[in-house]
Amino acid sequence: MVNILFCGNDKVFDGMLTAALSIMKRTASDEPFTFYIFTMDVSHIKPSYLPVNDGQVEFFESVIKEYNPENRAIKIDVGALYAAEFGGCPNEDAYCSPYTLIRLFADMVEEIPDKLLYLDVDLLFNRDIHLLYDVDVEGFEYAAAPDHYGKYLIKPGYINAGVILFNMKKSRETGLLKKARELIKTKKLVFADQSAIIRSTTKRKLLPQKFNDQKFLHKHTVVRHFSKRLFWLPYPHTANIKQWQVSDVHRIFRYFEFDDVLYEYIYLKTKYERENLQK
Repeated sequence: MVNILFCGNDKVFDGMLTAALSIMKRTASDEPFTFYIFTMDVSHIKPSYLPVNDGQVEFFESVIKEYNPENRAIKIDVGALYAAEFGGCPNEDAYCSPYTLIRLFADMVEEIPDKLLYLDVDLLFNRDIHLLYDVDVEGFEYAAAPDHYGKYLIKPGYINAGVILFNMKKSRETGLLKKARELIKTKKLVFADQSAIIRSTTKRKLLPQKFNDQKFLHKHTVVRHFSKRLFWLPYPHTANIKQWQVSDVHRIFRYFEFDDVLYEYIYLKTKYERENLQK
């Protein structure tokens, strides 16, 4: 069983769908997948902060079961944990949203297994997920790749927390996420959860950049992470192009390697919207 964790509100549906499709299409193994989805309603902070809804989860699960009937999607509402742990904390207005913080509850949720791959939703797999998931993390709390910009601007080996292969058994023993939660509750951190994880780490495994390529796509790239990046032309600027913005992926990145994923996503998203209109 491959165990994957997504986190977010109802706006992460496009990312979940495209990321999962890329995993299914690039992975040769028949081993089943379990997708855990942490979500919550914090619309008291902002009206748009609504949870991944049951219709989205039902549709998502129907898609992944087309690839293997044993695949599962499990929605877990962590709203009560958030209120108890982080309500009113200094990082509630985190750089993205409160949803960036909720993966820090993984050790508090009984259903979470000993090995868990956390993924941001703005990424696609270019190669078989087992190249990443089968990395040996025995004796480590987690494995992660460097942050493309942080390894230059902050320090070598500074990780990007958008792709983390957790050894949950070891992490529970060392209190990795418990320590990270304490930092979130007491200190304002520049990168919130990422900073808290890095500061709380006892022992990690540093992965090659190909497991979280945030700027380029190579043949050896396993994960292409569509995070905000710097462009030099026609003038220095940043852009936050996501994989479900298919026209921009073609026009700006000139990527056509993911067309099998993205065209199926377009078909499925249209189907989902049509079914919901009928309801």
